Amino acid sequence: MKIFIKYFLIFSTLILNSQDFQFQNLFDASISQNIACYRIPSLISTNNEVLIAAIDERNKSCSDLKWNRDINIVIRKSNDQGKTWSKIEKIIDFPIGQSASDPSMIVDRFTNEIFLFFNYMDLDNAKDVYRLMLIKSLDDGESWSKPIDITNQITKKEWANDFMFITSGRGTQTKEGTLLHCLVNLNNGTHVFGSNDHGKNWFLFETPLKPGDESKIVELNNGNWLVNSRVNSNGFRYSHVSKNNGLTWESYKNNDLIDPGCNASILNYDDNFLLFSNAHNSSSRKNLSISLSKDSGKNWIKNKTIYSGESAYSSMIKLKNGDIGLFFEKDNYTKNVFVRVPVSWILEN
Repeated sequence: MKIFIKYFLIFSTLILNSQDFQFQNLFDASISQNIACYRIPSLISTNNEVLIAAIDERNKSCSDLKWNRDINIVIRKSNDQGKTWSKIEKIIDFPIGQSASDPSMIVDRFTNEIFLFFNYMDLDNAKDVYRLMLIKSLDDGESWSKPIDITNQITKKEWANDFMFITSGRGTQTKEGTLLHCLVNLNNGTHVFGSNDHGKNWFLFETPLKPGDESKIVELNNGNWLVNSRVNSNGFRYSHVSKNNGLTWESYKNNDLIDPGCNASILNYDDNFLLFSNAHNSSSRKNLSISLSKDSGKNWIKNKTIYSGESAYSSMIKLKNGDIGLFFEKDNYTKNVFVRVPVSWILEN
């Protein structure tokens, strides 16, 4: 009888945590011999509820920016909440030897403007020198501005030759309208940068956040700012909280957010709770999951597995009906899939 009860409980747990997901592979490198892989997903929903998925198109080699002479940035759009998607469109394509990588986006709720950030390098004339750039759209991604270099606004002069980059994925906007995002200087820690004039000018917050690598920022329901950070060779995430708009920060380890050292995504869901997606494993990039916090990120509960296999970077948004749109790297970087996740399933016991 005890054995029966044991296996019944195990089976019941599996049923409660199971969910049939439909993974739409938005970017498949096998369609072209020249494309080595697509990597680094970014996903937003515009004010007009158009979904935009952006990603690196890495040609000839799947290597990162510092070692790759031909990376472009491409997008697909959806006008029906992710049911169907437009054809792949190349929006940044520099000459061979100049590469653009690591897309991230912010939507300005007040102006409807979309900011797409990326990191740039001229490997022929300025090897190992990172430039931090953006392009803008006022028409839901139908057209984009020419690249704008904001490196000098959001970095320090002494960082000129440092390994630094804007975190891929997504930034945020506060209720008052301040645009916020994160960048990493591997020599000096994670920093927050922002804009108080809807992206006309940008500035750097001086205080470094340590430990921290690729990080994501959200505003909490009490007005505090929360940065959640990747920390390599640690096995766990770290959080940094500011109660004074970025002047000072308090840091703590997230003991219930295991992580192999991988970029992730965080979402403030209607100020009622936070959602967090990552490769929920302490040593390997696998088990893409969503975790829930009801206490502003201090504790994380109800971790739900979306895909137990190989999985890495992710980007997450709230859809029109309240469900979650998730865009992530799947199966050893061979697929980049969009999946709809019912919020009711995340919240259920």
